[in-house]
Amino acid sequence: MSSVSNYQYETLAVTSEREHVLHVQLNRPDRLNSMNRVFWTEILDCFDKIKNDEDYRVAVLSGNGRMFSAGFDFDDMSEFMNVAEGSDIARKAKFLKKRLEQCQESFLAIENCQKPVVAAIHNACVGGAVDLVSACDIRYCSENTRFVIKEIDIGVAADLGSLQRLPKVIGNDSLLREHIYTCEPINSKTAMEIGIVSKIFLTKDAMMEAALNLAQLIASKSPVAVQGTKISLNYSRDHTIEEGLEFISVWNMAMLQSDDVRKAASAAMQKFKEPPKFLNF
Repeated sequence: MSSVSNYQYETLAVTSEREHVLHVQLNRPDRLNSMNRVFWTEILDCFDKIKNDEDYRVAVLSGNGRMFSAGFDFDDMSEFMNVAEGSDIARKAKFLKKRLEQCQESFLAIENCQKPVVAAIHNACVGGAVDLVSACDIRYCSENTRFVIKEIDIGVAADLGSLQRLPKVIGNDSLLREHIYTCEPINSKTAMEIGIVSKIFLTKDAMMEAALNLAQLIASKSPVAVQGTKISLNYSRDHTIEEGLEFISVWNMAMLQSDDVRKAASAAMQKFKEPPKFLNF
């Protein structure tokens, strides 16, 4: 495991353990990886860099320490969200909207990153951490994981993406609403059944090994094809079928000319006796 020199942060630890794969860890274990003001700036910067970093094709996102994340660091965030005394309601509202949009942008950076992001979640994933993993492409968890959409218990509606993203991936809308309205934890078995995660593992170590192996496999494929696929999946999720088809036809009128197509086709004809090697993208 080696740290990556141009990804140096206070709240994140970024390493590379597999070729073309970055491992991004939430790294405030003494504070249960809670999200402070510095975190919001750093997670945005990190995934903006990953998006444009040709050396890395997939990212794995995990939490250092005994849990994935306890969500907001309220001691720190209360000052960040504090409106000026004496301001009228319009100015207070505009101030708070700006602050919320800054936090939303940080998680949108994960979704808008062209590289697939695999979330590896263990123990507790609470509040804002659920918003965070909902922006990832693939979610694995350990058997002891529980997801808690906690915002109603603190008097607000979740506002960083879980209410917008989870209904699009979860088949049981009634059960999702039950857990959101009551703030009751979703255990790993239920999370698997309703589609929050795709696989459960007995231990964190087993989960991390599987997540890194998955990332390595994805990274071995054409980055032109993988990144185009993520972009098309995200676009099609939010548009009609016709609009999605038009989008991918415009995208592929350029990308079909890539040398990756020739390399992949040639390897397939040889039954992948020698895996194709692709240039960075």
